[in-house]
Amino acid sequence: MTRIIVITSGKGGVGKTTVSANLGMALAKMGRQIALIDADFGLRNLDLLLGLENRIVYTAVEVLSRECRLEQALVKDKRLPNLVLLPAAQNRSKDAVNPEQMKLLVNALAQKYQYVLIDSPAGIENGFKNAIAPAKEALIVTTPEISAVRDADRVVGLLEAQGVKRVHLIINRIRPAMVRANDMMSVQDVQELLAIPLIGVIPDDERVIVSTNRGEPLVLAETPSVAALAFDNIARRLEGETVDFLDFDSPQDNIFARLRKLLWTKIV
Repeated sequence: MTRIIVITSGKGGVGKTTVSANLGMALAKMGRQIALIDADFGLRNLDLLLGLENRIVYTAVEVLSRECRLEQALVKDKRLPNLVLLPAAQNRSKDAVNPEQMKLLVNALAQKYQYVLIDSPAGIENGFKNAIAPAKEALIVTTPEISAVRDADRVVGLLEAQGVKRVHLIINRIRPAMVRANDMMSVQDVQELLAIPLIGVIPDDERVIVSTNRGEPLVLAETPSVAALAFDNIARRLEGETVDFLDFDSPQDNIFARLRKLLWTKIV
């Protein structure tokens, strides 16, 4: 049974595309067959984060207009060939595709891939409606800011109205020191406001920016990071594993010490 998951938020700039790229790669590392769809027609970015921008020939729009076959538009990742990207068209408006067409694309991909991850555009307009139309599950990405949380809450309601009942929360860019100083909402604060199950917490990490600029998802980096471990843990939870959440209330040194210990145990 293919899992069709939309990654959304309502608010722009909270890290949806970063989550899509890293989560897709983390699942692919586990041997799953992954199809990533960039649903942000007119403003695609998922190809950049994956480092696949130079290999795009056709997009979803050409598939729907029958200018090419679906297989011709899929960009296969060389590092993990079990992951493919269906890119959005940069030179078209968000009205270039409608919800029924998105369902057709996703249903075709679901014949071959175990996960179809849809990277939703910001906002709740046509692009968002396209992205959620074929989805069976949703991951809501928010940062611990009141405006982002309020937008996420609105999206939860829209997903429920669309019949997407399986919804989980990812809190991105948490800064433990700011939480301890009461300058940032805590994980518990966000959970209480949104009242949906938590599946991942990702710390603020400058290496995310570096990996984005290089087109190398953090989960593929040779040097491990806490953020990469957080993405890997989300993938494992999606697979049904019970994985403890990282304790961001502890000093950062302790987190890195536990990470080193965990990695050393795996090596041994």
